[in-house]
Amino acid sequence: MPGTASTGPPGPVRAPGLPPAVRAWAQALGTALAGVVTMIVVAALGLWAAGAADLPGGAFPSVVAATVVIAAGGSVGLSGEAGIIGQANAGLDAVPLSVTLAGALVTAAVFLLPLRHRAVAGTSELLGRVARTAACWLVLLLLVALAARHDFRISVGNELADQIGAELGSTPTVGFRADVGATLGFGLLWVLALLVLTFLVSRRAPLSSPLLHFQDSFRPPAFAMLVTLLTYVAIGLVVGVVELFTRGRPADTLAVLLLGLPNLAWMALGIGTGGGWVGHVDKAIGLPLPHVLDQVLRAHGQRTLDLGAIARHDGRVWLLVAVAAVVLLIAAFAAAVRSPARLPAWRHAVEMALALGLTLLVVGLLTRITAHYGLSLIGVGDLGGNLGGEVTLEPQLLRLVGVGIVWGLVTGFLGSLLARGVRHPGQVSAP
Repeated sequence: MPGTASTGPPGPVRAPGLPPAVRAWAQALGTALAGVVTMIVVAALGLWAAGAADLPGGAFPSVVAATVVIAAGGSVGLSGEAGIIGQANAGLDAVPLSVTLAGALVTAAVFLLPLRHRAVAGTSELLGRVARTAACWLVLLLLVALAARHDFRISVGNELADQIGAELGSTPTVGFRADVGATLGFGLLWVLALLVLTFLVSRRAPLSSPLLHFQDSFRPPAFAMLVTLLTYVAIGLVVGVVELFTRGRPADTLAVLLLGLPNLAWMALGIGTGGGWVGHVDKAIGLPLPHVLDQVLRAHGQRTLDLGAIARHDGRVWLLVAVAAVVLLIAAFAAAVRSPARLPAWRHAVEMALALGLTLLVVGLLTRITAHYGLSLIGVGDLGGNLGGEVTLEPQLLRLVGVGIVWGLVTGFLGSLLARGVRHPGQVSAP
């Protein structure tokens, strides 16, 4: 009848004049392009702050491309060559999570734009959107991977030795190349995992009818974990900005913020809950690390990085426990409020425990670092000695998962009790 409003969910936003297929591919390309461009910009700014713009041979664009490849789940291999009288070796395994997080947030936000006014979508439509976005992402990632290659000449610190090496064809070089096959494979897993997490976390993401029954089980704890991780990044950003304006070497601080802020912030979450990492730092690598972490790790042999070890150098580390308690309790409260009414407290506790244990497992895997460089010429030095350096940081995964489960049980139960007086989804007020 005229004037009767439609009760069905509004359809997708349509751009006038474009065929549906063209519109769909344009949206997918826009999503992938927004994410990749964001990662390139953040990586370029971070590397510029770290001094990479002064690298010889116009290497800066290649280094930016390599950083984006690693941040998107790809693989970059390092190789060394020193001719017939020497050997060089290098390796790097670390994820610049600032670049990863920026690209992930922008990609997810743009992906959800055409769907923001809908509550339900067909399975085939959602799968089509995911497939088109993943295809466009892989094409752009391939272009970035092809640009991620360069070779550097390495000086041994002695002009005569450098000249002799050049004459004998033994000038040491270190180069990097993106492994295109591995980059596309892991890059595909990265973007698919991101889109799945987008549907898990966001209320704006429509689900197909068969999945609507399960959304109250997985969305509240997933949202709680997103709140936890982003809150820690926000706290780390505030601390970093204070350091930027109050301490020396602002360029190093800015580089850490733009390249590795989530690495440090999420490690603070793991350490504050009782988790730990094991590692070692040499002076030769020169990776920027917070002073207290540098103090703990710069010693002979492997050192455990946890509350006790850091407290011997800085007692303020116990504040991390208080921060973890407050942030996790707020996240558990938010999850309980978003859950259906009358869901028992033990159920909230179990869901929070599983979610936090899995989150800390992923945090541990993403924050591991292995970096080394070694050089040997005519038997002088070795691949890990005076002409080289090493940084290692490996998570204690079982410990992280264990403390995550314990903290999840406690905060999940308390958060459920605190949320009892708050209106839940599906609750109807009495007349």
